[in-house]
Order: sequence, then C-alpha cells, then structure tokens
Amino acid sequence: MIRRATPDDVEEIVAIFEPSFGTLDFLPTLHTHEEHLAWFERRLREDEGFILGRGFAVLQDDWLTYLYVHPDAIGTGIGHALFEHATTLRPDGMQFWVFQQNERARRFYEAQGWCPDGAERIETELTGSPLHEVRYRLPLAVSRLATRTPEPI
Repeated sequence: MIRRATPDDVEEIVAIFEPSFGTLDFLPTLHTHEEHLAWFERRLREDEGFILGRGFAVLQDDWLTYLYVHPDAIGTGIGHALFEHATTLRPDGMQFWVFQQNERARRFYEAQGWCPDGAERIETELTGSPLHEVRYRLPLAVSRLATRTPEPI
C-alpha cells in the first residue's frame, strides 16, 4: 500500500535512492550519505513524498522530482504503482526532467504513454561536465481526457 512518507522515513528513502542512483553509470558519486540524509529529510518536510515497498516518489507542485526503485525491486510493479499514484494526485498534469542517457527511465515513462515535450536543459553544476536532460510533460487537456470517466451510452 502506498503511504505518505515523512521525515522519519529518510533512512529508508536514502537506502533506496543510493543504490538506484548508483546504477546510472554515466554519473559519478555526487554526494555523501550524510548529504543525502539531510537533503531528503528536507524534501520530505517541504514536499509530498510517497513510499511503497522498496520505491519512493516525491512531488513538488506539478513536478515529479524523484521516482526511484531499488535495483532489486525493478520490474515488480512498484515504479508503475508510484507513477500512477503521482498522476492521480496531479489530474491537471505534471512534468519532470530525465537524464537523456537514462534509457531505462525513458523507456519506462514512454511505456506509460509519456514523451518528451521538446524542452531540454544542460546541467553542469552537478559534475562540472554537461548532463543533458529532457522534460516530460502531460498536457492539461490530455491528462483530463485520461482521467475522465466515459459517459454511458
């Protein structure tokens, strides 16, 4: 069952995040464990966090800022359930950035019917090297159609 994450869940969140982020072999280790704990504690205080088994998601306004599943739990449906939960919570649409090189994540989102909207950005502060990101967004009109109950005939 998906539940709201609180700052008390920060150890569990970081225990999911670190090995999952570690699968992104195009990125170096960026932060220490202690920095991750502080960062995610703040995110869980300020934003909407959700946890399901060995996966979590964080929403900030209409942005999905984090959706991570522990590598041992990939393919179990946890990511799909969290993503569906997020879209249900944002019926007017949401958006998120994905590293262009993160092919697994891009395949996952595109299998859910999402696609890049053409916006791109280059992040250089994280590593000192350019990291290309693409934005995914489900427009308001599409998200309302997707959640609308058909009228009986």
